[in-house]
Amino acid sequence: MKQTKLRTESLGTNKNISFPVGTAFAVKKYSIKLNFSHIFSRFKKRGIELDRLIQALITYRLTENESICRGSDWINRPHVLQEFNLEGFEERTLFRALELAGDNHEEIILLLQKSIFSQYDFPHTDVNMDWTSFVLWGNKAELGTYGYSRGHRPDKKQITVGISQLRAPMNIPIGLTVQSGNVNDQTHFKSTFQQVCPVLKEDSRIVFDKGAQSKENIDLVLAHKMKYLSAKKLNVSDDKRIKTFMKSPENCVAPEKSIYGEIIEYPTRFDYFFFSEQLQHDQIEAKLRLAERKLAEAKEIQQALNKGKSLPK
Repeated sequence: MKQTKLRTESLGTNKNISFPVGTAFAVKKYSIKLNFSHIFSRFKKRGIELDRLIQALITYRLTENESICRGSDWINRPHVLQEFNLEGFEERTLFRALELAGDNHEEIILLLQKSIFSQYDFPHTDVNMDWTSFVLWGNKAELGTYGYSRGHRPDKKQITVGISQLRAPMNIPIGLTVQSGNVNDQTHFKSTFQQVCPVLKEDSRIVFDKGAQSKENIDLVLAHKMKYLSAKKLNVSDDKRIKTFMKSPENCVAPEKSIYGEIIEYPTRFDYFFFSEQLQHDQIEAKLRLAERKLAEAKEIQQALNKGKSLPK
């Protein structure tokens, strides 16, 4: 095509404001589907409706996802207020809404679970469960304590969070537990499992990593007539089995990827052992790179000591 107009050589500002209306439509659609109005109305009877504030806040988190203070400014823009049928409000109103939701989060999650499972006939209720931590930049949170920091900030207080999700093909989150920052995964497992257990069917499979594995937790799953899948914590007998493992056509489970394996059956469980040549190669390479970095750091420290300089950070 032949160009008939000159293009703008420089861009300038105007008074137009963009607003992700598609995100807002999606949030409002599912808030109706999950009956937010019924769920949240019981916790706030006067003033601005809690479910509308929650809808606006979710939309903000899915678009800007900055601080709550900025979230108040973002929602208080005229076009956003109009979209969610809200009137202008003070910042503390949004903090109060969050406080109400936080104080009643267990009941809110229970009501959301009932709403989800009343509308869908899921083909299974197998669940993936995992735990993580969030760094806190303030000191006001009651649950904030020092603990193992997955965010590599041991100098900051944190909270731990457990998440439950129906596995593929649904991939729908159905549970959320919040604990103090020093609660380990083994301890946190119980509250996370018990939160979703009432909506799970018998013979469901609970999938979790080995950090949450303990005899008590496994017994809890089996007591509810469910199954589990978790990475195995290796012991001395496993080390012996691995040393004597031999590759052969009989135990090759994926020839194109050079993966071998075997199954060991016990009265109450099965142990699955797999060996991957590619994974072995990748792990050796990773260890070598780590060793090289550590050696370089050690040399840098030694040079600083030799010259009487302060140690590198």
